Amino acid sequence: MDIEMVAAPSIRPVDWDPESDSELLCIDVHAETHDVKTFTFVSASEKEIAFTAGQYFAFDVETQSGTETRCYSISSSPSRRRAVSITVKRVAGGIVSNWLHDTLTAGQILHAAGPLGHFARPAGRTYLFLSGGSGITPVMSMVRDLADQAMPVDAVFLHAGRTPLDLVFRAELATIATRLKGLRLFFLPETLAGDASWYGLHGRISQEMLALMVPDAAGRTVLCCGPAPFMAAARTICTRLGVPAENYIEESFDAAVIEDVPTPLAVEKAVTAFKVTFTKQGRSIEVAGGQTVLGCAKKAGIKVPSSCATGLCGTCKSKLLSGEVAMNHNGGIRQREIDAGFFLPCCSKPLSDLVIER
Repeated sequence: MDIEMVAAPSIRPVDWDPESDSELLCIDVHAETHDVKTFTFVSASEKEIAFTAGQYFAFDVETQSGTETRCYSISSSPSRRRAVSITVKRVAGGIVSNWLHDTLTAGQILHAAGPLGHFARPAGRTYLFLSGGSGITPVMSMVRDLADQAMPVDAVFLHAGRTPLDLVFRAELATIATRLKGLRLFFLPETLAGDASWYGLHGRISQEMLALMVPDAAGRTVLCCGPAPFMAAARTICTRLGVPAENYIEESFDAAVIEDVPTPLAVEKAVTAFKVTFTKQGRSIEVAGGQTVLGCAKKAGIKVPSSCATGLCGTCKSKLLSGEVAMNHNGGIRQREIDAGFFLPCCSKPLSDLVIER
């Protein structure tokens, strides 16, 4: 008797919708180093999460002082859409990083907005990845993606850390390099504390060092992420080595402090100032039409959580109870949130008197 085999119809998994989905279920916590942990999440509604290597999520964490929002880059590969991972360094006095390290366990659900951000690897095969400290996370996502796709590449990856013990993903990167033949690795600890037997270079990134490691840097696309001092040094060095500005791409959330450029007194008198009231703090300030709400609030000592200060992360998201603003954001707020009356003070300038629920 002939039996005809009929293939079962394939069912495409439902995709995560950044406009409506927010619940992420933690399924694993893994210690990477003495003060760095990786937290892996899946969609609480079992959806697949599509993202681009280099993007991040803005997590809401309930603490004793209220809801705190922090942005963490995705460190996992976008080729693995069932789960996403973030890799977080414990920061001295850090409210959210310490909460994650001390409290978050598998089985807990967090609310997060994302994926967000525009830091991405452009098409091509010749790269120079530069990362410092916890800035390795978005770059690691890119390298994991290249490895998962088995793409032929010519890539150099330089990662800097305080000591050999602080070099996150060191063993995994060494394993990836044995399979991804076009990947060359350099690790750069600043000091040898904790590992006097370190056999490689150590110190801070310098022009002479990078020219020795990557003599053809000028012909590569550079992707850089790390603390502000590291990135400032890397940017200067790459410029001196001939890397065109359009081939240098960086990501950072260090820009938490906003400094508005003072307006000459003669012009100030012609600028309209608006009254901005923060209801929960019982404070009111004046904000000129050309200044951002967050910049003036910070100067006046008003507490508004912030991170990127460029409309990317959504950390400063606030409810606008009355008034109008001109907001120029970069993806840190959803349209449904804007429709519900929320705005980002970091990239908003008042068009009228404002009342803000903060």
